[in-house]
Amino acid sequence: ANSPDPLLRNTMKYAQMLEGTVRNIGVHACGIIIGKDDLTNYVPISIAKDKETNEEMLVTQYEGSLIEDVGMLKMDFLGLKTLSIIKDALENIKNTNNLVIDISKISLEDEKTYELYIEGKTTGTFQFESAGMQKHLRDLKPTKFEDLIAMNALYRPGPMEYIPSFVARKHGREPIEYDIPIMERYLKDTYGITVYQEQVMLLSRLLAGFSRGQSDELRKAMGKKLIDKMNALKAKFMEGTLERGHDPKVCEKIWADWEKFASYAFNKSHATCYSWIAYQTAYLKANYPSEYMAAVLSRNISNITEITKFMDECKSMGLQVLGPDVNESLHKFAVNKKGDIRFGLGAIKGVGENAVQAIIDERKKGGAFESIFDFVERINLTACNKKNMESLALAGGFDNFSEIKREQFFADGNKGEIFLESLLRYGNKAQLDKSAQTNSLFGGSNIIDISKPEIPPLKAWSDLEKLNKERELVGIYLSAHPLDEYSIILNHVCNTKMDDLSNKAELGTKELTMGGIITDIRLANTKNGKPYGVMKIEDYSGAGEIVLFGNEFIELRNYFTPNLFLFIKGRITPRKYDENILDLKITSMQLLNDVKEKLIEKFTLTVPLDEITAVFTSDLTALVKEEKGTTLFNVSVTDEFHHYNVDLFSTNTKTNITKNLLNFIESNDKISFKIN
Repeated sequence: ANSPDPLLRNTMKYAQMLEGTVRNIGVHACGIIIGKDDLTNYVPISIAKDKETNEEMLVTQYEGSLIEDVGMLKMDFLGLKTLSIIKDALENIKNTNNLVIDISKISLEDEKTYELYIEGKTTGTFQFESAGMQKHLRDLKPTKFEDLIAMNALYRPGPMEYIPSFVARKHGREPIEYDIPIMERYLKDTYGITVYQEQVMLLSRLLAGFSRGQSDELRKAMGKKLIDKMNALKAKFMEGTLERGHDPKVCEKIWADWEKFASYAFNKSHATCYSWIAYQTAYLKANYPSEYMAAVLSRNISNITEITKFMDECKSMGLQVLGPDVNESLHKFAVNKKGDIRFGLGAIKGVGENAVQAIIDERKKGGAFESIFDFVERINLTACNKKNMESLALAGGFDNFSEIKREQFFADGNKGEIFLESLLRYGNKAQLDKSAQTNSLFGGSNIIDISKPEIPPLKAWSDLEKLNKERELVGIYLSAHPLDEYSIILNHVCNTKMDDLSNKAELGTKELTMGGIITDIRLANTKNGKPYGVMKIEDYSGAGEIVLFGNEFIELRNYFTPNLFLFIKGRITPRKYDENILDLKITSMQLLNDVKEKLIEKFTLTVPLDEITAVFTSDLTALVKEEKGTTLFNVSVTDEFHHYNVDLFSTNTKTNITKNLLNFIESNDKISFKIN
């Protein structure tokens, strides 16, 4: 401020003016202000927009810490989507098992639930589903509810550093030590590690004779880092511990630990409530997997990324997620009699709520629809109109009617109209005649047999064409995936996923191999007029973009065609004029179909001796001979008991590694394979 430099003096002057001012404003996630009458009589009000709904809402201009000083009551009302998932899951269980579960009375010692936590299979559950948390759960192997509460409190910035010690102490790899033996009373459940605010409060009473009020003051002072208050309380703490005969040096250490702990101290009652809800979701997933995952999918229906993730989780759990079906689907995801999950009709674009309700109501009233003709004869064709029928057909809603395929709804029929139009005309006529017969004086004696329109023949759509139409309507591939033919290449030959390209720095300098289907392309020119192209490629992990410039683009521009299946090799290299920017340098690009057989010259199956049965041999032989190819198929039989193995080489049998063969192999955990 006393500098001779006028620029520096002015800078300091303005800095002092800005000090203490509000840099930006925020809206509390769940804080509600309550007053006895109009709030504008007490606090200034402004308008903000809700981030999720984009709706306007009134917010106070006073900071949360001051709002109570002007006589307002501040309450936190936190809404959890998880509660809706639990509610939906319980409804699904009631519908499929005729079982009513009181989720508040489930056992806290359920073996299946802890097995799920021990294996880290918590995707789709509350609070414990992140990859890092799953890793720690597998290390911890929780066996009691207190373990879950502690992990919930520890898994956040700061206390995470204590997790390895917490795990080691639980399993006896590290001694459980207490600074003062009587501290075991409140630290036993957390293996000697202070985890919760309540433990500090209880220990301050135990060690220093703090009153309940003083221990709560300590909690607040530590949480808000009120230095003067903490210094005053420290003096009381040291005085109280000295009176009780505790070593001052040890108590100094305890206080220092508490000060460090205060920056991340967590409320146990909060962690317990969240862990209880989390446990309920894990219990439902472990004991009623189909019903629970159907609820999870239903509540994430608008988020394609989440839906894809949870559908993959269903697959790993051995659950089938089937496409929509007018005879089994409800509005949301539901579970059929076989325990499979059915896609909800309400998730299909172009199928409104009225149409869905009309289908469900008619099904309840008259039973399952026996054919597409039975469907249009019975359904309310005002509620379920042509547009709804088109979307249902394209999404596979009528696939279980064996007499008709998706493409035949749109084939040219009589009088220059497509078959769907003829079908609807037939349905309307049949319903009018049925109504007339019902109202006739002669009852059913004048029944007129209306001829059904003939389903026209039509060349079948390719699998890719069918799946693309399906994806347009539901956002994801349901009945299959266009890359299934190349799944062995993408999952077992490629060393890079398309999703990995979002973080090039982690890919290193090795040669990368990847593949997928081109789902989008963009061709443009740089500011200098040079052409470049961007191709979006998708595999099972997600999508990634490859950008090609200059000669690289010119050489490979013929590949810029949607729906091509590519196998790509490349390396991550720093940009020429800026080494901080990393680019993917393509070294080769080929069609997957052209290189599939070359990439798998030999396939070796390793099978334990006790798995070799007549049924296994018969099934395997049938699958190997299902489709001829160029891949050598060998079998290595192992006998672990005698530490012996026999390699069986096939000189005349060459096969194509089909999805059916892979599914058969992967269904048995004891069998493995290697690709050369």
